[in-house]
Amino acid sequence: MSSPQRTLVLLKPDAVARGLVGEILSRIERKAHWRITALELRTLDAATLEQHYAEHLDKPFYGELVDFMSSGPSIAVMVEGESVVEGVRLLAGRTNPLQAGPGTIRGDYASHVQENLIHASDCVDAAEREIKIFFPGRA
Repeated sequence: MSSPQRTLVLLKPDAVARGLVGEILSRIERKAHWRITALELRTLDAATLEQHYAEHLDKPFYGELVDFMSSGPSIAVMVEGESVVEGVRLLAGRTNPLQAGPGTIRGDYASHVQENLIHASDCVDAAEREIKIFFPGRA
């Protein structure tokens, strides 16, 4: 068994608006050795999004991404467990829902690259950085 990890999951405004929160959280909860340890519903502000998406600041899609991510409530979730960083990424599916396999969250429910329901940290270092942004008291 590998040592437990932590990761950040964001259920994006489209997941909340479409009523998919329960479905997505239940997929995470059903995985053995994973547990939700923090959860918060909030509308993300520009300062939080600038920190979170710092690596994308100079990219042409940045403004549209921030507009979408601040367009309604999101749910920030901290998940802990064995191989949870890689596991949640696999559960989420590829960023482009047309390339995401069936059985993944994006493959089953998303249809647009940007409005793709879920964010999952891409590595352990990113997860720890992102947890500090969204759950500073738990970092």
